[in-house]
Amino acid sequence: MSSITWFKLASPASFFPVARRLVPLFGVAAAVFAAAGLWLGLLVAPTDAQQGDAYRIIFIHVAAAWMSMFIYIVMAFWCAVSLTFNTRLAAMLAQALAPTGAMFTFLALVTGAMWGKPAWGTYWAWDARMTSELILLFLYFGYMALRNAIDDPRRADRASAVLALVGAINVPIIYFSVNWWNTLHQGASVSLTSAPTMAATMLAGMLVMAFAAWFYAIAITLMRVQAIIVEREKNARWIGELVPRTR
Repeated sequence: MSSITWFKLASPASFFPVARRLVPLFGVAAAVFAAAGLWLGLLVAPTDAQQGDAYRIIFIHVAAAWMSMFIYIVMAFWCAVSLTFNTRLAAMLAQALAPTGAMFTFLALVTGAMWGKPAWGTYWAWDARMTSELILLFLYFGYMALRNAIDDPRRADRASAVLALVGAINVPIIYFSVNWWNTLHQGASVSLTSAPTMAATMLAGMLVMAFAAWFYAIAITLMRVQAIIVEREKNARWIGELVPRTR
């Protein structure tokens, strides 16, 4: 029975009302977690012994950096589903994720530069992690540009999906760059295989901000995919029945 339900949701007509109902839930969750994370990060977490209060940028930087990679993986997954099963909704979800992924990547680069100046004495250094993160931003831009350059939506789905899948190799390069090359970045402070190397309140604030970013990404992607569905399915009869209630 559950497999039938999931198969039904693969239809834009079935997914649209579900997405509309979920947006407020994830939007509120994002706001609550962001407020809690900023309170923990800016007011509760102790001052770092070496970096002082300048380190507090990590509560935004780390969440943005994590989401920049995670969203690309999810986008590439939906691209793979789109290519494999020729499903329109999967391609639409990938298309909806790209701008948010690019935003988080840009935010990670900017906050990283702000953190780099007091920590390393420079806003930018062409080390492996910074460079591969910048390449990730270009991959997001390239994906979106290629989609917009092709008029036929189905051809745009296939071409951009191939680009996204090829670019996915950059994600493990970003993550493991500190282990493979000599970079300014330290090793991971949070790992599934070892205890964290930071104060509990610092870790809590960082994880709460990560959840806030995650919920925000879901909410904004669901909002965007509704607009994409309306644009691409505008000639379908069901759109005329649903869209007036969304205005």
